[in-house]
Amino acid sequence: MRDYAARKGFSFAEEYADDGYTGTNFNRPGFTRLMEDARDGKVNCVIVKDLSRMGRNYIEMGRLLTGILPSMGVRVIAINDNYDSTEDKNISSQIIVPFKNLINDAYCRDMSLKVRSQLDLKRRKGKFIGAFATYGYLKDGRDHGKLVIDETAGRVVEMIFNMKLDGMSTLRIVQKLNELQIPAPLEYKRICGENYNSGFRSGQDAGWTATAVNRILTNELYAGTLVQGKRRKVNYKVKKVVDVGRQDWVRVEGTHEAIVPRELFDATQRLMENDTRVAPGREAVYPLSGLVRCGTCGQNMIRRMSAAGGKKYRYYYCTTYKTKKTCTSHNVSEEALCGAVLEAIRKVTENLAHASEVLADLEGIPRDPIGLETLTKQMEEQAREIKKYENLKVKLYVDMTDGLISREEFTDLNGTFTAKMDALNAALRRNEKKKERKLSSDLRKAPWIEDFLRHRSVTCLDRRMAVLLLESVTVHDGEKIEVNFRHGEEIEEVIAAARAAEGGAK
Repeated sequence: MRDYAARKGFSFAEEYADDGYTGTNFNRPGFTRLMEDARDGKVNCVIVKDLSRMGRNYIEMGRLLTGILPSMGVRVIAINDNYDSTEDKNISSQIIVPFKNLINDAYCRDMSLKVRSQLDLKRRKGKFIGAFATYGYLKDGRDHGKLVIDETAGRVVEMIFNMKLDGMSTLRIVQKLNELQIPAPLEYKRICGENYNSGFRSGQDAGWTATAVNRILTNELYAGTLVQGKRRKVNYKVKKVVDVGRQDWVRVEGTHEAIVPRELFDATQRLMENDTRVAPGREAVYPLSGLVRCGTCGQNMIRRMSAAGGKKYRYYYCTTYKTKKTCTSHNVSEEALCGAVLEAIRKVTENLAHASEVLADLEGIPRDPIGLETLTKQMEEQAREIKKYENLKVKLYVDMTDGLISREEFTDLNGTFTAKMDALNAALRRNEKKKERKLSSDLRKAPWIEDFLRHRSVTCLDRRMAVLLLESVTVHDGEKIEVNFRHGEEIEEVIAAARAAEGGAK
């Protein structure tokens, strides 16, 4: 272009470049400076290698070449396209130039689709495509699509999960991290020399915030699962980013080493869903907070303390009874409740410990005693019921068309049959998953068993134990307490298998 300008006798004014910017965007530093100089009369001719170097937006290029630049008295020359705006009366130029601008625009669209397709392929293969590794991880030096644990930040992430499992509120965790002067994720990246910026920063020396802690606690990445594609740009011209529906996220398990075991991560998610608060003067919530349910209305029961006769009484009662008076109080003392839970935990862990010892000596667990045969029969019966209702729906439609029943009757009966089919299909899907689990897993090596056995012969109930082992605690009339364990069905399967094995041995 310099040689061309010299041959044509132009006096060189300035060179404008926008390396690293897309041609679909006209808000580029070099281009903006060029337009300012053109308005100030410093430039009266613009020379480009070809029209695509000026821009790749068909509509904007048309406005520039036919309206904006001519109104400023600026001449445009595209060397390789053999275009000179002073010769735009040439018919061929008037026809060809718009097509070239359209082709340049289409090229950007084609490249955008190819890049998106390639990035989507990497996501589905479990490759990390972010510019910066998530806090707690580093990019592998040999494979930038793989994450490895950052030992320093990884310990902080682990500590955050442990504090949450021990019953601390998010705000208390924030206070603790700031008291320990642990750098927040943004500051940590800068300390490590990364040129990283984030919209979550507030203030020059921003510390930990509840938002930062909650983002860590809910990020499945720390459990070894890579979830990407949560947001995307509208298209190659519009840079606005929109959220993608959860059903369209790309989720790949086991892509990298987990900082937090899956059981602990899942337990944390259950905690995040519970509406619990820390009592004044305490650092953590009570062990059973958010886990106690009313056996009549199903609502949460809350802890209260009252004083009488110089003594303090701690008990749980139904929230529905307190607010609406539509249920009974279901009062139960905290001592009795915790005692029942501890006894249930001891009993289950003892049974599991015995079952594990029995099954450890077996080369293979017999399938039928675990319930596979019964489960298969249930699934077959459910499939027959679904088929029956499908036939009834067809017959119902024929009866309506033959005038044997009215449209209103058809609608009512069809709705009833559809509801029954939906319920049967849901039950069938649950049984299919249960059967798949029975066939694919070795009950003796299930990781959740270790969680239970670690709490064998416990003497005191704590928050971590309650969250890891319990699904809920239900209080019925007459202070009858029902303890529902996590992995309840699997526990029954293991114990049943051990009993079957002992029976066979005898």
